This record gives sequence, C-alpha cells and structure tokens, in this order.
Amino acid sequence: MKKHIGRFFKTAICFLCITSLCGCWNSHELDTLGIVMGVALDKAEGTGGVQLTAQLVLPGALKSGSSSSGTGTGGGGGGSGGGSVSFWNVKSTGDTVFSAVRDVTDQCSRKLFFPHNQVLIFGKSLAQEGVQKYIDFFERDPETRNGVWVLVAKGSADEVLSVKPKLEKITASKIAEMVRGQQKATSEASAVTLSDFITRLMSKTAAPVATMIEVTGEGENQSLLITGTAVFKKDKLVGTLDKKEGRGLLWVLGEVKSGIIEVEGPDGSLVALETIRASGKMTAELKDGKIKMKITVIEEGNIGETTGTGDLNTTEILAKLEEKKAEAIRGEILAAFEKAKTLNADIFAFGEAVKQKYPNEFKTMEDNWDEVFKTIELELSVNAKLRLTGRINNPGVPQ
Repeated sequence: MKKHIGRFFKTAICFLCITSLCGCWNSHELDTLGIVMGVALDKAEGTGGVQLTAQLVLPGALKSGSSSSGTGTGGGGGGSGGGSVSFWNVKSTGDTVFSAVRDVTDQCSRKLFFPHNQVLIFGKSLAQEGVQKYIDFFERDPETRNGVWVLVAKGSADEVLSVKPKLEKITASKIAEMVRGQQKATSEASAVTLSDFITRLMSKTAAPVATMIEVTGEGENQSLLITGTAVFKKDKLVGTLDKKEGRGLLWVLGEVKSGIIEVEGPDGSLVALETIRASGKMTAELKDGKIKMKITVIEEGNIGETTGTGDLNTTEILAKLEEKKAEAIRGEILAAFEKAKTLNADIFAFGEAVKQKYPNEFKTMEDNWDEVFKTIELELSVNAKLRLTGRINNPGVPQ
C-alpha cells in the first residue's frame, strides 16, 4: 500500500511540474508573439514621428536548418529570396515608439515580444535630433533587457537591419556578435549596453557614447562594418571618434580587452604588438580651482609579428619596443581627449570622477561643466610590458 502511495505522489509531483511549465508557456501564447531580435529607429518621413523596424525571427525557418536569410519590409512585409528566410523586418510609424509597436499588430497579427532583443539601432538623422523621447519606451518596458547593445547607423538604421548576413541567419544576431567580437579582438569602438547608455544620459556631465555602424557595398555584396564610436551631447549625436580615438577612450576607462599596435622595429620594419590585458585608472586632482586628471594605464602584451629580419629578443630592443608601444597608447589617449574638447563632450566621465572625490566643490562647477571641461589638464602614466615573443626568437628568414 505504501509503495502505491509513494508512486502516486511521485506521479502527481511530475504532473504538477509539467503542467506548471506548460502553463508558463501558454501564458505567453507563443503562437501569437512576434519574437523581436533587433530594433531600428529612424525619422518618419513627412510626419515628424518615428519609424520603427522590428526584426522578427521566423521559428519555422530556424527549425528547418536552412542557412539562407532574407528580409521582408514595408506594409507588413514578406519573405524574399530563393529559399527559406530566418527573419522578417516589419515597419511601422507613430508619434511615439509605443504607438508604432502597437501598430505592428495591425500588420502581422502578433504582439511584439522583446526579451530576446539584442540590438537597438538609431538612424543618424534621428540621433542628431535627440533620442531621449524614443529611448523612454525601452527603459520603461519590463520585457526589454538592459544588456541590449546600442548602436548608431551612419545612414538609416532600417538599412542596417536589412543587410543579409552571409554566415549568420539573423542580422541582429550578427550585429551583436560584431560588437562583442571587436571588443575582444581590437577594442577600437565602445561596446555600450542600454543600461550604460541610460546611465550616462541621466548624468549632468558625462557624454553618452555608442557603437557606430555602417553599410558597405551594394546589392548582394552589402556587408556591415563597425567604424568607430558615436558621441552624444546630452541626447543628441554631435560627432564620432575614429578607431584610434575610440581605443584612446577605452584605455582611460579600462575597457581595452585586446588589440594590435604597430610600431617601428630596430631595422625600420613594422612590428605588430598584441595587447593581452590592460587596466586604466583615473584620479581627479583639484588645486587652486583647476582640475588635473591623472590617468594611469598598465598594459601587457606579446610580439605578434615582425616584417623585418632582426633579432627582437634582446633586453635593449624589448625595452625600446615597450616604450614605443607606451608612446602609441599615449598618442591614442591624447587624440581622444582633443576630439572630446573639440566636441565639448565629456566622453571620459571626468565630471563624475570629480563629483565623487570633491562633492562640495563640484556643486559649484556642475552647471558650468562645459566651460570647466575645456580647462582640464591631463597627466598620463603609461606602462607597457612585453611578456612573450611567440614560438620563435628570430625571424625565420635569412639575414
């Protein structure tokens, strides 16, 4: 009897678990949801509102294992191309993002579902006018993840989401991988999440930044390229950092993960030096009403390649290469600082550092930070070390 009762309870528990899981899925009614993987926002032509492009995943195409991809846009859209497509780009316009999101239901009979969204892309024209009133929806929406990547398109954001990737099935997923990939490989552009962007947007002094992306090529040869870092003043796009300036910013923020710096070798040839780890620290110093920011960067790396024939594995030569690398890092930081002063945008968040160390004094500067920022001096300390020369000490060519 006890044995049968035990089996009954085990069966009952399993049943409750299964029904609970089913209930969870049923509560979302997956067959009525449009799973959003990417969002593009552009100015709506002629209306003064916003055009929303939502990239929806097509579950059936993914299950089929097809490697082809395509888009359908406008008026509810539809698939295009010879084979199965893995995503569908659907557009709508409205005076607000919320109304544009709801309008999608009229086109595709599905409610947009945002928990899987990976990227939020602003078109250049919209970003120049200001993004605050459009980002509010994503900040409030409980379905939106804080880890969504924020980007700015050199042209229209819709065009970026419409590029058909060659290897990945979904454009938004490719873009997310590009952001993560460049961060780990070159660290030449800021990788900014929605949470990071909003934090700077709420600051009275720090300038928000985002990854800059553009479409290259034409027709079937179109591809995507990360070109630098978009710089905002308050919520308006005011300029960009190129890749060297972008990495200069990341040295200061301690966000360089890896990268290559090419310097001149002892025989005049190029030597490619890899960064394997780095840290950055900033300290504010206030004296006689003037602010000095002390920046300390510690970098370690390896020799990745040389185009010359000389032996690099000597103490003297390694020391010279280390100094040249440190000099290059200092140059990138100074280039970023000069661009920031030109744009009058505190991309380094120096104001927040001053506020933290000198809260009382900062109160007198906060409302006039634009003028104060122009007068800030930098004191740079860069320590670059080479740890390994690779599997060989001397180039494998005759001298």
